[in-house]
Amino acid sequence: MIANVVFIGVIIVVFYFFMLRPQQKKQKEQKAFRESMKVGDKVVTIGGAHGKIVEINADTVVVDIDRGVKVTYEKSSISDELSKKVASKV
Repeated sequence: MIANVVFIGVIIVVFYFFMLRPQQKKQKEQKAFRESMKVGDKVVTIGGAHGKIVEINADTVVVDIDRGVKVTYEKSSISDELSKKVASKV
């Protein structure tokens, strides 16, 4: 009986460290990134659109994806900063 309880406890601890904790860490990093966005940053959206931030509002970001083509996105749909990806490849 005690062995079963210990086994279930070990499974819960392993589940936490291998599944929940990394997910929480990634969410914190994404939140910090979204709060640190500034005009002029090159970004990639979740849908794969690449562009440059030209305006930041409370919940939205205006991204210039081509010469004069500006699209408004929710902040939560910005996936990553493109300049960081380019710098890491060099």
